[in-house]
Amino acid sequence: MDTQEILGLPIALPDGVNYDDYVIGTYLVSYPAVLPVPLVAPLLAVEQSTGTWIAVPGETPEVRCQHVAKVIGVYEMPDYEAMLPPNLQDRQWFVQIAYPEVNIGEQIPMLLTTVVGNISMGGDIKLLDIRLPKKYVNGFKGPKFGIDGVRKLLGVYNRPLLNNMIKPCTGYGLELGAELFRKAALGGCDIVKDDELIADASFNSALGRVKRYMEIEKQVFEETGEHTLYTVNITDNIPKVFKNAKKAVELGANAIMINYLAVGFPVMQALAEDKSISVPILAHMDVAGALYMSPYHGMSSHLVLGKLPRLAGADVVVIPAPYGKAPVIDYKFKNAARNLSFPLYNLKPTFPMASGGITPSMVPKVMADLGSDIVIGSGGGIHAHPQGPVAGGKAFRQAIDATMQNIPLSEYAKAHEELDMALKVWMDPFSKGIRV
Repeated sequence: MDTQEILGLPIALPDGVNYDDYVIGTYLVSYPAVLPVPLVAPLLAVEQSTGTWIAVPGETPEVRCQHVAKVIGVYEMPDYEAMLPPNLQDRQWFVQIAYPEVNIGEQIPMLLTTVVGNISMGGDIKLLDIRLPKKYVNGFKGPKFGIDGVRKLLGVYNRPLLNNMIKPCTGYGLELGAELFRKAALGGCDIVKDDELIADASFNSALGRVKRYMEIEKQVFEETGEHTLYTVNITDNIPKVFKNAKKAVELGANAIMINYLAVGFPVMQALAEDKSISVPILAHMDVAGALYMSPYHGMSSHLVLGKLPRLAGADVVVIPAPYGKAPVIDYKFKNAARNLSFPLYNLKPTFPMASGGITPSMVPKVMADLGSDIVIGSGGGIHAHPQGPVAGGKAFRQAIDATMQNIPLSEYAKAHEELDMALKVWMDPFSKGIRV
């Protein structure tokens, strides 16, 4: 077999490809034992690159040399070497496929079409990770502000930020929302966001909220000396989503929010790269579970919640935390946060926002897991405080201050009524050995 024939094969050694020119997809493949995955994997590689289910004249040796995807690893777990156990029903494999970056270009839609694409319908196949070459990532501007930029806007540099989701989720009018925004801001919330379930509603318009809430933001700043970012939910159809964003900024909005999976990655990327939309973007995770929750299908959560929204330009991404109501494994939560904030070529780090039933008692655990460069998100944990949302915000800020000073919350609460009340209402799930 000559060199051209070898280069045209849909297989290669892991050391036989130039990683600067390939996107590497790593998959979990769970197939019945009768299916020989080492023989099936190259068919998957061809399916996702140059070929189809039958040979076609246009798939020439020259085309395959330049554009065929290559299986660079097939590993079984456990790693059988000699004999298979009798009556083995299913076998699990890790498969790595290298896709020529030139097939994809510097964009997310064709990345997903290539690495997930048709093979997502090929049985139990889950994309575990994507290794991206530098030249691919260089095609993205990423977050416009990132962690440092958001901190600079707020003038807060050395502690976690506190976010409040206005509750109820939807169904309220402008004046109730304005009052809840005021109380959350007075309580010390650095960011107040719309819930993902309210956008430009017939009973409460997004632009109406921007005008009213930003008036209140100025009033609260004059009173407290602390700014508040209001992330108005501009999620909508195209082109209205862009009109919503630009009009919100014209009216004085200092941040925007989008349900990025519902509208698609290219929409958020276009917002992030639009110079006229000169405010941070908070990305909400709706629809994410449909993509990652299956252990055998879809994509791993750190891609859906971490690497991909960061590529598309999110400055803050809401991720489910394992302390409250979200069914999340601790390691998965941390891995999503790492994909948002750890070094990734030229991209600025994105704020991970831990969310989902968070109460003040959980603050030490969140900070122990992720550090200080995070946003702590709470809705009911602020609005349902027995003394109201102002006290709810203060309780969280007190919990953050105590943790920053390495003081146990129970000790700090003796001199801080709001935190003391919160700890009495919401039992510490870690010291009591329970989960809420």
